[in-house]
Amino acid sequence: MINFFSNVPLQEKINFARNLSVGIKSGIPITQILGLLEQQTSSKNFSVIIRALITHINSGQFLAQALTKYKNIFGDFFINIVQVGESSGNLSSSLLYLAAELKKQRDIAHRVKSALIYPIILFFVTIGITVFLTVFIFPKILPVFSSLKIELPFTTKTIIWLLAVFKQYGVAILGLFTVFIIGLKLFLRIKQVRYFFHKIMLSTPFISKILINLTLANFSRSLGVLLKSGMTIVDALTVAKGTFGNTYYKKQIDYLIESIKRGETISRFLEKNPKLFPLMFSGMIKIGESTGNLEENLTYLAEYYEAEVDEVLKDLTAVVEPIMLLFMGLMVGFIALSIITPIYKVTEGVNLR
Repeated sequence: MINFFSNVPLQEKINFARNLSVGIKSGIPITQILGLLEQQTSSKNFSVIIRALITHINSGQFLAQALTKYKNIFGDFFINIVQVGESSGNLSSSLLYLAAELKKQRDIAHRVKSALIYPIILFFVTIGITVFLTVFIFPKILPVFSSLKIELPFTTKTIIWLLAVFKQYGVAILGLFTVFIIGLKLFLRIKQVRYFFHKIMLSTPFISKILINLTLANFSRSLGVLLKSGMTIVDALTVAKGTFGNTYYKKQIDYLIESIKRGETISRFLEKNPKLFPLMFSGMIKIGESTGNLEENLTYLAEYYEAEVDEVLKDLTAVVEPIMLLFMGLMVGFIALSIITPIYKVTEGVNLR
């Protein structure tokens, strides 16, 4: 049943945490607040989940226990903050803080998507114009070229060949491409393959910088929040690694947890892997451990790496935009030459006569 509810928008969860916090602070019974939230949500999936939470709480369960049944929706971070809030008697404050943290994570993800929108639009516009000229315009002019006794240029011959290939094997090519995409997705579900792929991504120029900064920003913020809530460092690391989308990074945190259990400090482990954990990061962690201000330093690191994400995205956009414009010019120019060059040859022959 839970699998059917795999798409609850992050904004819905932010609103849920914030409104639940306000309701609890006002002294309204939690089941009554949840009933109001069920009516207010615009997500049918989330409405069903909230109704189920009310049922679980009425049967004597705590909110964190009820949320655990929908772990794939809320995640470890959400559930653990609620659990800490219930244990400490500060559920309202914990939920409000949770809403703020989720909003910050959403804002970072939104900035990444926004930076990529323009290059993606350019790409699809280029493909659209190319397909339109090739499929709709070129075939109408092609019979004219065939009736004329002129040597067609290389660009025109290439387009004619491509049209012939797609006409004969278009369905097969589309089918193979679809099978390839589905197969690739299934292949990446294999744990070892996904681990290797994520490791390669961390060595890819520009992409690696974005991934590292984004990961460290979310990790720093989440770890800082969990430590402030009173969790032990091992438990906090276990939950915070859930913010990683990269399985290679997650494995490194597993190694970090093992080293801490053996008595090693966080900074000592991080210093051994400066590629994933830059000296700036490990250095601030070391200072935080030495001074007892680890939570504050983690908050600073989160803000620092969020700013770094913005800078890298600006650089990436500055590089990608001219490349996409060049690609667009080359594609459209190639099609235009394929159409214009034969016409020019015909008019040139007429003038000579």
